[in-house]
Amino acid sequence: MGNYRIFNNVQKHITLNDVEKQYFESLLKVERIAKKELILKQGQICKKIYFVELGSLRAFNTNEDGKESTIMFAFQNWWITDMSCFVNQKQALLSIEALEDSQVVGLDGNALEALFDKIPKFERFFRILFQNAYIREQQRALHYISLTTEERYRKFINKYPGIADKVTQKQIASYLGVTPEFLSTVKRK
Repeated sequence: MGNYRIFNNVQKHITLNDVEKQYFESLLKVERIAKKELILKQGQICKKIYFVELGSLRAFNTNEDGKESTIMFAFQNWWITDMSCFVNQKQALLSIEALEDSQVVGLDGNALEALFDKIPKFERFFRILFQNAYIREQQRALHYISLTTEERYRKFINKYPGIADKVTQKQIASYLGVTPEFLSTVKRK
């Protein structure tokens, strides 16, 4: 059985015996991703949810004018996908890019359904995961409408220390919904 971080992540919420771990591992696909490589391209059918074993990624949308808006970052021990499109097996609204050389563990939709059937306690795990993601996004939306850009930037940096070493100012600005120039002004204050 591989020594993947994903097992520690799962066991924060459910306990697996050795047989369950082996079955779970049999469904996982390890992928190594080079910096700037896309594991999901906007417009493709979103077939997998990913767990970040090593490295960091970002999910972003590109509008018709070519402007990128970063929707989320995912660091080691985080999960990432285009959730709406993954659940509905639709064309992705997001692209997911490696911010550095990374390793992810992918789980496709059919494997996830098989996992739910064979080991029902995984439904509990993913329910908790999805609830936490929903809460995080709700808080982000509330911060966007109630805090200044400077306050949002400070909260972001405090929540993700060391992030500036992995992402560009342009990516942080797109996550915060401002221009890189405006973010520079905020950072100088």
